[in-house]
Order: sequence, then C-alpha cells, then structure tokens
Amino acid sequence: MAALEMTEITSGLRFPEGPIAMPDGTVILVEMFGPRITRVHPDGRKETIAEIEGGPNGAAIGPDGALYLCNNGGCFSPIDFGDLLFPGPFDPSRYIGGRIQRVDIATGAVTDLYTECDGRPLRAPNDLVFDTHGGFYFTDHGIHDLGARTADLTSIYYALPDGSSIVEVEFPVDSPNGIGLSPDGTMLYWAETHHGRVQQRRITSPGVVEHPMPGDPSGCLAGLPGYQLLDSLAIDGAGNVCVATLANGGVTVIPADGSAIDHVATGDMLTTNICFGDDDGSGEYRTAYITLSGTGKLVKVTWPHRGLRLNFL
Repeated sequence: MAALEMTEITSGLRFPEGPIAMPDGTVILVEMFGPRITRVHPDGRKETIAEIEGGPNGAAIGPDGALYLCNNGGCFSPIDFGDLLFPGPFDPSRYIGGRIQRVDIATGAVTDLYTECDGRPLRAPNDLVFDTHGGFYFTDHGIHDLGARTADLTSIYYALPDGSSIVEVEFPVDSPNGIGLSPDGTMLYWAETHHGRVQQRRITSPGVVEHPMPGDPSGCLAGLPGYQLLDSLAIDGAGNVCVATLANGGVTVIPADGSAIDHVATGDMLTTNICFGDDDGSGEYRTAYITLSGTGKLVKVTWPHRGLRLNFL
C-alpha cells in the first residue's frame, strides 16, 4: 500500500485510545493517562466529557446512545521517556480492578456495569464491539506483573448493555486486545498483543462461537513476523482487519483470507487504534482516524478502501 498522507487534528493527549467518529464530525476518545474521556472537534479543540478513575481503554456507542467503556483498572503506570509516553509496569497502588462502564455523554455520569463473570474478576478489559443484536464482545487483556513475575490468561466475553448478562465466549486467550466483527457480522476477530497474531472465530449465535480443534490453524487469521505487537483494530468495508501495530508503528492491513498483508506506517511506535468516519458526508466512511499514543496525537488519513459504519452510530 502506498504511503498515506496524515493530517494532524490535535496533540497533547495523554495516551489516546478508543476513538469513535461521531456523526457530528467530532471524535470521542479516551486518554488512558488523563484519565478521562475527551471529545475532539474538527478544529482540534478538546472538550472533557468525563473524568474516569482507573484506566479508560476501548470505547463504543451502544444502542441507547451512551458510551460503553472498557476500564483496565489502571493496570499500567505512565512513563515519560523524552517526547514519548509509554504504558509502564503494573503498580498495585494505582489499580482499582477491571470493569465495564456506561458513560452518559451528555452528563458525564459513569456507571459500573460489570466487574466479574461467574465470580471471576475482570482484570483489565481492553476493547469492545457491538453486534446488531445490541450486545457487545470485549477483550480482557489481563495484567502482566513484572514484579510478581506473573501474567494472566484471560477471556473474550459477551455482555448486554443493561448490566443483566455476561458470558465467557473463549478461554484461555493470551493478551487479547483489539476486537471487531466482519462486515456481515458472522466472524469475530481479536488481536493478541504479545504474540502478534489475529485470531478469528465464526459466530453461531450471539455470544457463541465455533471452537477449532487443537492443532487446527483455521482459528488464526494471521501472525506477523519479527517483533511486532498488536493493539486495537477496526474492520473496513472490504473486510480487511486493520490492526494498530506497536514497535513497527503503523496500521497492519490483513485481508479476510489472511493473504497479502500490508502496512501503513505512521511514524509513532505506539500506534494504538483506528476507526472510520464519514468526514465528507459521502457515506463512504473513507476517513480513518488513528491514535498515535506515544506522541499524544490524533491524526486522519483518507483510507484506500471504503470504511465500515459501526452499529448504533
């Protein structure tokens, strides 16, 4: 893929993540080390929607128009390294426990929906995506505690936005991060950060997926060579999995058949997320908004494929 020209919208963000391109032309995102939810206007002006205790991470708009938030509980500590901001080691004194929250965009009111599933605490929820039925899938990235020399094996979950039901979809998974649905809603994808892989599962009913047999490679869409870590992702209208890539800073574009993997460089080794918006009102959703978390910027590019409008936007 040819180099794409990026336009900076705003800077000075404290580790931006979870961008949502809103119909009014603004972008709502989280600042993980704000910690807060911020609305960015097209002219770069920033407006705080809500202050969030813990670590706001992935976000999505639900069927009621509220914002639904993965809160990792503050499992990372901020490290300023020159002009870059990095997510640092687990600090127990900062950690409030992982949770899924509902945020009223108009008032900023925050409500905890889920802190556990079947008695098992959520550790560090990371990203979520709504299906057409009004439920949402989300990843629990888990905690990697260097001091204790431990790392969690966690799960993919499915929950309802009214707080009434949460079920485990897949276990065990290792460092799951971004999550998305194919354009027809029949395939679930998620990125494994530390293995540099994108996993896939066919959905049979809401919250239920087919599980490949041990040794069956069909559950893995693609794995990246060398030292490339994967963060959040979005699916474009061509069915490509567009996954933000750490270290090799940019967006890796993986077709639905796993072939012809491409890379869009951004110049920020902590490129964390991408979403699509209808910037020109054409209905094509060809504007891709990308969070450059190391340098604290939100940028946009014209995407070579038609984007995909998320449910309930």
